[in-house]
Amino acid sequence: MQKKFVPVMITPFNLKAQIDLNVVEQLVDFYLDAGVKGFFANCLSSEMYSISEDERLELTKHVVRYVNGRVPVVATGSFGLTIADKAVFTQKIYDTGVDSVIMITGHFANVDESDDILLQRFEQLFSLTGDIPLGLYECPAPYKRVITPAILKTLLATNRLIYHKDTSCDVESVRAKLAVTAGSRLEFYDAHTPNAVASMQMGAVGMSAIAGNFYPEILVWLCNHVNDADKQEEVRWIQAELQKVDPLIHIAYPMSAKYFLQLRGVPVRTISRAHALELTPDQKQALQQLHRTFKGWCERLQIREVVTAPLSH
Repeated sequence: MQKKFVPVMITPFNLKAQIDLNVVEQLVDFYLDAGVKGFFANCLSSEMYSISEDERLELTKHVVRYVNGRVPVVATGSFGLTIADKAVFTQKIYDTGVDSVIMITGHFANVDESDDILLQRFEQLFSLTGDIPLGLYECPAPYKRVITPAILKTLLATNRLIYHKDTSCDVESVRAKLAVTAGSRLEFYDAHTPNAVASMQMGAVGMSAIAGNFYPEILVWLCNHVNDADKQEEVRWIQAELQKVDPLIHIAYPMSAKYFLQLRGVPVRTISRAHALELTPDQKQALQQLHRTFKGWCERLQIREVVTAPLSH
């Protein structure tokens, strides 16, 4: 089965730092043109902690409406102080029309709280949300709560989970979780680009990494060819290339992605609520070099680079 690349969407803002829904549409077109197989809206890359509850709903609703069933859309729903609050917001996000509502694992227990407490709270949320299809996301904020294969197995038995975005960055952890999810309807996505090939060759459905906000065509190519016997040399080569640049794209993210997309002609302004500072000249230079490198990757792998109209001010 062909693997899927699902981008974690960034949020474009206008000059008043409000969500620019027109550019959201152009961004959706850009991703779809690159061949993505789904969208994760209202996630950490979307600056979900820096926008209001109403904006989270408006953004998600707009993405769902504009995508119009072409590919599935998921979005984070576990916001609110209490589990009851989280259940209410989960319903609101589901009512936007998403295919699955994603739960942030770090929202269900504090750093020093046990897995038993985590499970109790998940079970409480499940009981309050009817039959809404749910997913898990080991989001780095408020802190990264990597779930164990045992927890995943217990939650999977409820038959509510259809999505998991893994950030363990550990091949053995991924292997153990994939063993637990084998044969279930849960779609397992690795968020860690350096692990992408290993994860997908072990059975992950695909990948969902921030690198897709820089060069989605490359990750789509990787998903399409990761198991092609005659492409393994290129697969290993591009995986090594992606691994090499991975630390760079995390610097000043998501501003780095917005600047890179500008270099590519995507009309996204370098305005961020999560990252207040401007990029430094050195950071910009490094991203310009990466843009040249990306063009070389496209050439070697014979990938058509998505071209877009530049931003009009």
